Amino acid sequence: MTTVERYHDISMGHRVVGHESKCRHLHGHNYRIHFTCSAAQLDELGRVIDFGVIKELLCMWLEEHWDHKMMIYDEDPLLPSLRELVPEDLVVVPFNPTAEAMAHYLVETIAPAQLAGTGVTLVSCRVEETARCSATYSLPI
Repeated sequence: MTTVERYHDISMGHRVVGHESKCRHLHGHNYRIHFTCSAAQLDELGRVIDFGVIKELLCMWLEEHWDHKMMIYDEDPLLPSLRELVPEDLVVVPFNPTAEAMAHYLVETIAPAQLAGTGVTLVSCRVEETARCSATYSLPI
């Protein structure tokens, strides 16, 4: 299998509901999100996909929907108060916003819609919270 990878950097806040340590507090990261794509066959130029198309379809989605926002779990007890204070700053998601859950959501939910019609699949996504800490979700083989 041939794959291509492109990463994109965003800044976003979150909190992990129920976390046993400081991640239970509102805080943020300079995330680096790596997209790894594959296709059943290479295009006429011998590529999986042009890197610019990954930027347009996946990186720009991050810019529009997640960059400089606060990601909040839809079951977070702080959500009603935050909705009153800063509704336009929130990204409300159906999962506790761990790096693992973000990677899974990007591969299983966002990428299929964003890459529809391209013949390309997002086969894995790595979400780096720091240079030392990341989580990866890959499609089952």
